[in-house]
Amino acid sequence: MSTTRQNGSLYTNIQNNIATIEFGHPASNSFPSELLARLTNELISVGHNNGVSVIILKSEGEKAFCAGASFDELVAISNLEEGKQFFAGFANVLNAMRSCGKLIVGSIQGKAVGGGVGLAAACDYVLVTENAAIKLSEFTIGIGPFVIEPAVTRKIGVAGTAELTLDATSWKSAYWAKEKGLYAKVFETQKELDDEVEILAEKLASYDPEALAEMKKVLWKGTEEWDDLLAERAAVSGQLVLSDYTKKALAKFKK
Repeated sequence: MSTTRQNGSLYTNIQNNIATIEFGHPASNSFPSELLARLTNELISVGHNNGVSVIILKSEGEKAFCAGASFDELVAISNLEEGKQFFAGFANVLNAMRSCGKLIVGSIQGKAVGGGVGLAAACDYVLVTENAAIKLSEFTIGIGPFVIEPAVTRKIGVAGTAELTLDATSWKSAYWAKEKGLYAKVFETQKELDDEVEILAEKLASYDPEALAEMKKVLWKGTEEWDDLLAERAAVSGQLVLSDYTKKALAKFKK
């Protein structure tokens, strides 16, 4: 069931120490600022919940996983402060995923673009269907994937990030992303994906929560300065989005 709500939807279901957080938006599960803020708060809240050992992050429907930032909001940015605020939305989500204290399993059923690739990269373990191709197309509208870059590079290395970013008009397959280390396993069908995510989450939830929390710290070692780093990156994107190049490119896309 896909949401028709303009600001998108966010549902959390907690069962057997597993929190499933599901987001949705009618525009290919893209993120307006309000939905990014809600997801950030939800991750922090679930992170503090002692009844949760593991988080599953997924999106609604069977098509796109996440088309990144809301196009309408991107077009509407008119000054540096608005630009910075907008991109800080993704920075906040990535930092919440990094620091919430719970391991996050990503369940990805379809394509991921821009910020959607960042979400995938900030999960601790990602299972996908073979429809989960990825693209970082930010250059085509005059900006770059600056906020999500640390998360992506942490998973696929500088060479992988360069290939993805510089070839801004090409999709990379789910198998390419698995080979690079972004994805752990690729399945042929949605049903297989759902079943495997459930099995993995149940196994993780049966382990010692303290051991899981310590492992989360180990996996994210060296990212302690991300609060500042991602805020700086949001400012870079916020400035670039105001350029004539971007305004023209967005106007062309809108048509």
